[in-house]
Amino acid sequence: MTVAKTPDGPLSALGLGTIGLILVLDQAGKAIAEARLPLAEAVPVLPILDLYRVHNTGIAFSLLAGYGGLALIALTLAISVGVLIFWWRADEGGRLAAIGYGLIVGGALGNLVDRIFRGHVVDFLLLHLGDWTLFVFNLADAALTLGPIVLLLVYYRPRRAE
Repeated sequence: MTVAKTPDGPLSALGLGTIGLILVLDQAGKAIAEARLPLAEAVPVLPILDLYRVHNTGIAFSLLAGYGGLALIALTLAISVGVLIFWWRADEGGRLAAIGYGLIVGGALGNLVDRIFRGHVVDFLLLHLGDWTLFVFNLADAALTLGPIVLLLVYYRPRRAE
């Protein structure tokens, strides 16, 4: 199977649908977490997953927490614009690549909305092994992780000769 087909663009139904779905699910999850979960108290769900609401003023793993909201908003916007440029210029990858790009942009926008309107990002999913905490994240973070994985699978899998 070849991936030579041009991906649906950001303004296509698939592009806007993917971005919109991630944004809506992320913001709904954060709203529920803010309304129903106590701050910094674990609620066990699975042996490796707890609900655990925290307010993250940084980016992934609380990196850059001291940089301030405006710097992180600018960084998020710059990265989002960069991804959109790659997406618009992509000439192969098909629908799966469009979904990968959409996951990244949707996730970035989900966290950007938090930074702008809350001054921090709401994280509420705690992945752990026993007492060893791996990380606390949200649905936007999951999309920001899954999107690049999808793109790696699309662009770096072996291709058959045409």
